[in-house]
Amino acid sequence: MSDNKLEKRGLGRGLSALMADVDLIPSDRPAPRQVLPVEQLTPNPDQPRRSFAQDALQELADSLRNRGMLQPLIVRPHPEDKGLYQIVAGERRWRAAQIAQMHEVPVIVRDLSDTEVLEVAIVENIQRADLNAIEEAVSYRQLMDRFGHTQEKVAEALNKSRSHIANLLRLLNLPEQVQIWLKEGKLSTGHARALITVPNAVELARRVIEKNLSVREVEELVRRQSEPKAEKSAPSRPEKDADTRALESDLGAQLKMKVSINHSGKQGGQMVISYRDLEQLDRLCQVLAGHN
Repeated sequence: MSDNKLEKRGLGRGLSALMADVDLIPSDRPAPRQVLPVEQLTPNPDQPRRSFAQDALQELADSLRNRGMLQPLIVRPHPEDKGLYQIVAGERRWRAAQIAQMHEVPVIVRDLSDTEVLEVAIVENIQRADLNAIEEAVSYRQLMDRFGHTQEKVAEALNKSRSHIANLLRLLNLPEQVQIWLKEGKLSTGHARALITVPNAVELARRVIEKNLSVREVEELVRRQSEPKAEKSAPSRPEKDADTRALESDLGAQLKMKVSINHSGKQGGQMVISYRDLEQLDRLCQVLAGHN
């Protein structure tokens, strides 16, 4: 398929075109199911998923022994080795089939470009594999950066909320060491989200792990850490008049968040909106962008 055709597909039909196993990519030729020996199949070297949990593979292999493989693998003719086929979607099933000592597996053969293979692999991982939060976030970022998809498009195609996509993408702003601890399961997603905005995230994350702190304890720790600055600056502020307090109250009720207005007459001033969590921040961003 030429680059022009891929451009027209546009991925313009959106990710939903990638989500229907057999009709992942339009094809001029029918794609009947067939059976191939497992040794004729090779994994995709650009597969985003690099690790496969052995216990999960064993569980899948046990299922294949009892029920067989109900869903075919999607493969393409190998671009370099004639007679072999490269796996586009279903590498976990192929690995489990070998553990289950299956000699043949059902497949559907497609003629796909390298770009299409990568996109299908990313989407399949997001939908069907047990990814940790960082792996999932990286997959969303790949879809957006490499293929021009927006958060809204990814959320719609994968049947997830936009806030879910946005919150996971924010995890990629964490220091690398914190991301490693999250991938290793030493931190939960809730712990990591609480640390996104703090400058000493690695130090606090280490304390969380050493002391086995709960998410609420971490949130309280972060809140206390930010309090001294506010207390120091508070005494220098003049007392607010009734109109300013009323405006703060009205805006706070409208946004369902705490609003603080510091007005300095002709010199202007500032308005501070305090959000409780990242979901509130996401809602505020939507309001400011005119989506609500």
